[in-house]
Amino acid sequence: MLTRQPYRFFFFVFVFAAFFSAFSWAEKKETISLKKELSESQKRKFDYFFYEGLNLKNAEKYDAAYEAFSHCLSIDSTAAPVLFELSSFYIQQQRPEKALDMLKRAVANSNNNFTYRMRLATFSRNMGLYGEAAEEFEELVKEYPAKADLNYYLAESLTQQGEIGKAIDAFDALESVIGMNEALSMQKYKLYNTLEKPAEAFREIEKLAEKYPMESRYQIIMGDLYLEKGELEKALEHYTKAKSIDPENPYYIVSMANYYEAKGDKEAAETQINDALVNEKLDVDVKVGILSRYILKLGQTEKGSERANNLFKTLLEQHPEDTEIKMMYASLLASQNKLDEAKFQIQLVTEMEPDNIGAWQQLLNLALRSEDTDEVIRICNRCMELFPESPEFYFYLGIAHYQQKEYEKALDVYKAGIEIIPAENLPLKSDFYGQIGDIYYQIDQLDSAFVAYDEALKYNDKNVVVLNNYSYFLSLAKKDLKRAERMSAQCIKLEPDNATYLDTYAWIFFMQGNYTLAKIYIESALEKDKTNSSELHDHYGDILYMMGDKEKAVEQWKKAKELGKEGDVLDRKISEGIYIEDENAK
Repeated sequence: MLTRQPYRFFFFVFVFAAFFSAFSWAEKKETISLKKELSESQKRKFDYFFYEGLNLKNAEKYDAAYEAFSHCLSIDSTAAPVLFELSSFYIQQQRPEKALDMLKRAVANSNNNFTYRMRLATFSRNMGLYGEAAEEFEELVKEYPAKADLNYYLAESLTQQGEIGKAIDAFDALESVIGMNEALSMQKYKLYNTLEKPAEAFREIEKLAEKYPMESRYQIIMGDLYLEKGELEKALEHYTKAKSIDPENPYYIVSMANYYEAKGDKEAAETQINDALVNEKLDVDVKVGILSRYILKLGQTEKGSERANNLFKTLLEQHPEDTEIKMMYASLLASQNKLDEAKFQIQLVTEMEPDNIGAWQQLLNLALRSEDTDEVIRICNRCMELFPESPEFYFYLGIAHYQQKEYEKALDVYKAGIEIIPAENLPLKSDFYGQIGDIYYQIDQLDSAFVAYDEALKYNDKNVVVLNNYSYFLSLAKKDLKRAERMSAQCIKLEPDNATYLDTYAWIFFMQGNYTLAKIYIESALEKDKTNSSELHDHYGDILYMMGDKEKAVEQWKKAKELGKEGDVLDRKISEGIYIEDENAK
């Protein structure tokens, strides 16, 4: 989203992925149990709209389905199936509190429905309500003892709640049903370590090794644990045993490399990996796995990074046509800020596999990091041909045209992009309309800008960037200042430490003549600002002047000029020592 500073181009160092998949649950044609007493006529209406809602949802007509279910709720507010269905729509709309309320009401009105209770417990956990989730899972475990996996969900919730001892008990209960396995033992190992019980933690892994003495993997884990503790001799004993069982186990190769690193023998460590990379008996996937695990440690130092690069080159020599290796190598180079080298590798992938959208996204990401606007435009135009249903390329193409002040082109791109955004992806639609609003404002079409912002907020009323820009531009236009104040207050509620949003809030109070509050919030903005914003100091000077502190006001205006703000109005304020309204401010 463009900010309210129109000539600054904000490139995003991530691949846009704001997509919401439609929920699809199998529906059962069952008799709906209604708590509320309904007349026969009401029952017929309820049934009609409920099943119509299901049909519309299955046909992916989500807006109409939502309306049908909402109408059902107006007939019977206690109907659990309707409450459950509506919860999924609120999840899609990113309204988790409303979704949670719907689920709680569904469970309250149909407490014996496993699906509803499971969804409530899971959703509560996802919202960070670990205590509530654990309570629900505990009840489910008691009522459905045959469903062993419930113990896993219970253990997860208890872990996140901080009830480590109870979480271990839940994992023990699960283990008693499904038997010992590596995942459970490792979970308990971590939990015992959290409780600072190293002996119990280590015993979990020992039990695995004892139960499966001919499984090299567990010997390697034992060796790794000893290596972490600095007991190199014991680590080597287990690695040696693992080798006798399976000398080409890729985990063994990496662990031995780490062992040599711990001994300070970097040459032996690298030889271990090199030998694996040129070993014809190992397939390319195994080699990639070996290298990816090893370079995590190497990447921590500059010399290690160069060694990692050399290992990748060795692997590429062995498998020059493998695009996955090129992608991984490009990621490593990009992390080292070697953007041109990374770009070369990714371009090779796009030439070899033109339909590899991941490669194109990574190439776009590199262009964004390099702030190469022309390259962004080239990539996005090509990708719009290859992937016409992918909105992210419209998004960044619009930003690039905006950067080049090609506002009409940017508008055309965003309007075309809106047409291909999935109906259920409301936040993305909101972002696109927000972009359109920013562009209209930039070309002095204020009414169109405000209409676009209203449309953006219709799809996502918590779009904080839109709320901020809209409220700020309203203040500059001296329009609907009370609404601007409410929207700006919502920004502060959503992001209380954002200096730009605090500045907007201060400026709205300034425009209303409430200089005391304006001063409080501009000082808070300056305290939290990490960019040395000239705009903030200019606004601070204006506020101080209106409060009668003319000397300090001039100091702030001078500070704004020192930090790079330019303009005749600022120069006059400094030279004349008075506040002058900037009628051309944007």
